Amino acid sequence: MTKTERAAILARVDHTCLSPTATWQEIRQLCDEGLRYQTASVCLPPAYVAQAAAYLAGRLPVCTVVGFPLGYSTTMTKVGEAREAVASGADEVDMVIRLGWLKEGNVQAVEDEIHAVKAACGKKILKVIVETCCLTEAEIAMLPAVVARAGADFIKTSTGFSRSGATPHDVKLLAANRPAGLKIKAAGGITSFADAAEFLRLGADRLGTSRLVRLAIEEDQSEQKGEI
Repeated sequence: MTKTERAAILARVDHTCLSPTATWQEIRQLCDEGLRYQTASVCLPPAYVAQAAAYLAGRLPVCTVVGFPLGYSTTMTKVGEAREAVASGADEVDMVIRLGWLKEGNVQAVEDEIHAVKAACGKKILKVIVETCCLTEAEIAMLPAVVARAGADFIKTSTGFSRSGATPHDVKLLAANRPAGLKIKAAGGITSFADAAEFLRLGADRLGTSRLVRLAIEEDQSEQKGEI
């Protein structure tokens, strides 16, 4: 893969660190790496949004999470988290749906909650995490329309904290059923540039991962040592 091709993929990446033990030093490094490799955003814990936004000063979008990682906090809590995130400087918000509502067939409640969180985000980008590894094929196929009706910008496969992350089959299924204008974010388990290229080919518009930037750093270090 050429550096131009690699850069085109990295431009679609939300460079991510959502570890519960993340320190500000690690988050600042995430921001520096995102700037160096010109990723789509940096995705980080809500507690670091204000610091990261001040540090980046508009040079790179800041993304954070709401109702993460389980999605079963109340709608009021998610709305409050989204409002605080945006007020603190977040440019993008990734929310987790309440899977229990979906499993009991209360699809309207899922849609209403997404709509409420989108209202709290205003013009900022909202991505809706549906945790595809917990869903049936019928549920995966149905959700893009729900997410689009609620006004969100992206449907996202996974938190990366459940049984598995994005799969080519799930991304293909989402792409086949999405309404015009809705974008797809594949996240979790993207371990190589080949994986990333395949997800983009299948219809993903954005990728959530920490590994691709790490690979780029390793490649550049090897090149500097004359190993490539």
